[in-house]
Amino acid sequence: MEEAKKQTAEIVLRPKHGWGMLALCVLLLAAGIALCAASGQTGSDALLILLVAAGVALIVVGSFMLLGLKIVNPNEALVLTLFGKYHGSIKTEGFFWVNPFCSAFNPASGNFVGTGKKLSLKAMTLNNEKQKVNDEEGNPIEIGVVVIWKVVDTARAVFDVDNYVSYISTQCDAAIRQVARQYPYDVSENGDEKSLRGSSVEIAEILRREIQGRVEIAGIEISEARIAHLAYAPEIAAAMLQRQQASAIIAARQKIVDGAVSMVEMALKKLNENGVVQLDEEKKAAMVSNLLVVLCGNKDAQPVVNSGSM
Repeated sequence: MEEAKKQTAEIVLRPKHGWGMLALCVLLLAAGIALCAASGQTGSDALLILLVAAGVALIVVGSFMLLGLKIVNPNEALVLTLFGKYHGSIKTEGFFWVNPFCSAFNPASGNFVGTGKKLSLKAMTLNNEKQKVNDEEGNPIEIGVVVIWKVVDTARAVFDVDNYVSYISTQCDAAIRQVARQYPYDVSENGDEKSLRGSSVEIAEILRREIQGRVEIAGIEISEARIAHLAYAPEIAAAMLQRQQASAIIAARQKIVDGAVSMVEMALKKLNENGVVQLDEEKKAAMVSNLLVVLCGNKDAQPVVNSGSM
């Protein structure tokens, strides 16, 4: 609650349209020039000084009023301060006139080329450099995240943080480390928990919520956050690859053995049901052994024709 009270409330301005004020400024400048020109035709020194003073005053006022003309493009905003205090934000596109003493304020203006002091309200992409973190099991991994974000509250983005672009980048790094420490890189043997690699959709939503909670104070909305790069760190990548290969070989062998046992069981059952041959326990054991060797072997079996009795 205390933090919410400190947040700057956004004031959306409805300024005057600029075309009428532009016409007024042009008229003032034209009148000032006309008075200065007319002063040369008068014979009175007092009238000359009066006309020149009035003409110069109109030119100065007209020129100063021109400073209040502002252009706001689509999906841009202008945050204005008046003598050091927050005056309001223009979030509507168009040509406007505001108090000439107002000045635009944007501490992150150097991060975006071409926007000047204006704030961009467009959806922007933050592609942080991949960083090395430890997962839940302590394994060092490299992870990189792409974040889609935009400014929704101009007052908080400008006044409540020093530089909202640097702020979101720093908070994304912190959120990545926080989320990565809570989940393993890959699923465990039980396979009953989320993992960074196997549950990408769920992890992306968890990461988005984590970042959103951290940048709420800056008036930023996180539209999407997804893992763009995920790999074991180079120092353990080779060992983890061998581990994955061993797991794959074990899983494949287990499936082959299960299939071979069921096929042998089916063969013995069919032979017994059809009465093709009567086998005692010793011959059954020999047949089972031969079939398992044929079905589970890595290489093709070389058949041996038995010309005698079984």
